[in-house]
Amino acid sequence: MRLTFILQDFKKVGELTKQYSNLPDSYIKRSMEQIIYRTPDKPNYLRRSVGKKQIKFTENRPWTIQSKLENTLFTKTPVIYVEPIRDWSIFKGDRVEILVGRDKGKQGIVIQVIQERNWVLVGNLNMKITTMKMFKRKPSTVIREEQPLRVTDQVSLIDPSDMLPCKIEWRYTEEGEKVRVSLRSGRIIPIPILAKETYDYKTRTSYEEKDKDTTADVVSKITFTPRLCTFEMDLMDKVGIKEDRIPSPVYWY
Repeated sequence: MRLTFILQDFKKVGELTKQYSNLPDSYIKRSMEQIIYRTPDKPNYLRRSVGKKQIKFTENRPWTIQSKLENTLFTKTPVIYVEPIRDWSIFKGDRVEILVGRDKGKQGIVIQVIQERNWVLVGNLNMKITTMKMFKRKPSTVIREEQPLRVTDQVSLIDPSDMLPCKIEWRYTEEGEKVRVSLRSGRIIPIPILAKETYDYKTRTSYEEKDKDTTADVVSKITFTPRLCTFEMDLMDKVGIKEDRIPSPVYWY
């Protein structure tokens, strides 16, 4: 029996998706939330919220407006089962071979990874052609879009040594680096540079810091030491004010 789990209940965004977005986790969570009612932020209320629990992941990024339109608040989302993958092995920029469909046997480059659904999009392959009708005096527009393919059984990674599909295994080198190794040829398949691309830069080393960016030397320094005191107590210690008053007891019922 194949091990499966319900993706909507899991409600997790893939690590590759978050790395490409280069956005904080708090922003992604806040943009995906759809809350109908939330209890007041008071001590006599338990923190409860009512909202949409099931989320449908598609080709659109989970925090975009297109994804929100697909996951409206009062629409019922169908249950989708996804096979969990412990070690993800196909990244953006890899050359793969399609195993199904009209483009079976063709090779292409992965242009997008949708880790939440075990999907990849291969550039200019497995295309869907749609025609948008325009006005009478204007011709129709033809749109070609790549359709997703499952990494488990619809695509296979290409071995650079012989340009043939292969199965890979994650292993460790003598230096302790985790690499992909082809089981047929034993060659290491490096992770492509496109896998490190984000919204902000192509590679981390090629990014140039701007005036409003927090520099790396400032991030490495510790500028705040946590203390068991309130803001007022910390301010009084810096100014030199001593508190001699005894606070009265407070009871909560």
